[in-house]
Amino acid sequence: MSSVRLALHGLLLCGFLGAQQLLPGSCNFELGTCGYTSDAEHGSWSVNEEGHLITVDAAGPDAQQRAVLVSPLLDLQDWSCVRLVYQVTGGGSLQLHLRPHGDNFDHRLWTASTASDSWLIASVDLPNATSPNRILLEGRPERGSGNSVAIFEIHIVPGYCIECNFEEHHLCGYRNNWNPNVNWYVGGSVAREANLLSNHTNNNQRGQYMYVDSVYVKQFQEVAKLTSPMTTAPVSGCLSFYYNRDQERGNIFLVFTKDQLGHYEEIWRPEVYATAGWTQVSLDIKAPHPLEVEFEVAFNSARGGYVAIDDISFSPEFCHTDTEPTVDPAIANCDFEDGLCLYRQDRAESTAWSRVVRGYVGRLHGPLLPGSHRYCLRFYYLLHGYRRADSALLLYVYDQHNVAQEKLWSLSHATRAAWTQVELSYSKPMLSKVVFVSICKNFWECGLAAIDDITVSLGDCRMTAGSLPGRCDFEGGVCGFIQDEREDKADWLRGRGHTPTSYTGPQGDHTTGVGYFMYIEASLMRPGHKARLLTSDLRGSSSPQCLVFYLHMYGSGTGILSVLLRGGGGGPDALLWRRRGEQGVGWMRAMVDYHCDARHQIVFEAIRGPTLRSDIAIDDIHFKRGPCEGGYAPCEGGYAPCDGL
Repeated sequence: MSSVRLALHGLLLCGFLGAQQLLPGSCNFELGTCGYTSDAEHGSWSVNEEGHLITVDAAGPDAQQRAVLVSPLLDLQDWSCVRLVYQVTGGGSLQLHLRPHGDNFDHRLWTASTASDSWLIASVDLPNATSPNRILLEGRPERGSGNSVAIFEIHIVPGYCIECNFEEHHLCGYRNNWNPNVNWYVGGSVAREANLLSNHTNNNQRGQYMYVDSVYVKQFQEVAKLTSPMTTAPVSGCLSFYYNRDQERGNIFLVFTKDQLGHYEEIWRPEVYATAGWTQVSLDIKAPHPLEVEFEVAFNSARGGYVAIDDISFSPEFCHTDTEPTVDPAIANCDFEDGLCLYRQDRAESTAWSRVVRGYVGRLHGPLLPGSHRYCLRFYYLLHGYRRADSALLLYVYDQHNVAQEKLWSLSHATRAAWTQVELSYSKPMLSKVVFVSICKNFWECGLAAIDDITVSLGDCRMTAGSLPGRCDFEGGVCGFIQDEREDKADWLRGRGHTPTSYTGPQGDHTTGVGYFMYIEASLMRPGHKARLLTSDLRGSSSPQCLVFYLHMYGSGTGILSVLLRGGGGGPDALLWRRRGEQGVGWMRAMVDYHCDARHQIVFEAIRGPTLRSDIAIDDIHFKRGPCEGGYAPCEGGYAPCDGL
């Protein structure tokens, strides 16, 4: 990047983000790095003396393809917004992570990989936190000349990223969906001042607002869209803005929310034909997922008038307390460890079946949930002995009067005797509940139908699914797990379906029944041989940790499965948990408490038993802040701290 180009960018961006209140963690790299440092385990970011920016470059024999810039410890207890001016040149990406203090894992909030020959602006929400944290900026230029990632400014301001008074040139990261004839423009000093009079904030001609005008409309239903940045977390509260509108011969003004899947939901349209001056609007929003806010205006002719907006704000308190949404879908969760939760059967709880005219039917009713919401339902099922699958297990939605509204799901073919996960999204306008139904026409067609681990959450399942920090289901790979090259004689294998040796190993993974898991293949090992699977380095945490995972130990010759803690000092591994011998034909859950405030690794060690029927498998590993609540207690070993490793 030439000095001329840098100077040009400096002129364009001087004071670009400077008028708002800046919080700790903000930096323009003019007088240094403001406490930001490069993580020593990766490549280094370099401050460019000419352009006052910081870069990571992939050119040169010593270049690294990953450099992590770590902020000083930030105590941002209120919701705040990171305004990031950046550029990806050639191939590469830039990611922003949040590192909570005392947590083992970083949380990725934002990523960009689009190459650009100019500076771009990202707006990333930082949710309020009860403890300090750091932000991490990870640059990953692709290998080769001409590929680099640069950061010009990092500004952290109080409030939500969707808030904006349009006084800054960056417009808070709002995007105009460009249309050659009709667009949103910045107002305040030119165009239609006589009609708009003044902006709402300053009540004078110099204040800025956004407006869209019909004067250049050439076609019927020309549309202009102004879109906020996508939030990085679910938002609940009051969205407020001011608008000024003159329809002349007609325009349509609407406000939508849009989720990450592109689903729109209209949240407001004006009730009056036109407004005299600026009018405030306040809307309640409760979204279980990240969203964008979109202001859309459509015109039918060049005489359609105009619409202006200003002072978009957001408060975590609802505008109308009497209409505050109160939905807790977790009342429909149940793991059946302590009874049926809020589920009930048709008849007495002691019988699982009730006789009908043509055979047997069993129904399990869930609790009623409010209407007009989208829910994500997840559960596991297992079938054994059914001759027909089409009626072995079905799922319906009933209303509050016990009338079936829709069949959500049913089996289309017979399945193996393995736990299988189902994910379903549904929405009903009325109070409704899910009902699990199992039917067989006569006694000889009946078998065993089981369900477990029912969870219900707000939103679409496609929005709430996905890999999270500290979680691995092995569907997309091994999540950074590595084989031990120091002590073991064999490797853990990633597989799906049943393992090759008969009468040992699972028939499918724990997550879906048709996905992936990690296992040892006993036929490739000798009795007593070990296979060790290690996590990547964990930073350590000041708080206790709870390790949750699922294990499968089935076979007459099953050996030993252990969980060990390996410190960074090279000492012996500490035993946290152990099971030996056959444990059952299905997947079982294990929960392990431990505490380590230094860099460490967790080791899954499997030892082959005396016969070939000794396959051992693990799946769905999850680290979370502990201590664990109940769960599958260890038989040997137990709680272990990191001290002395």
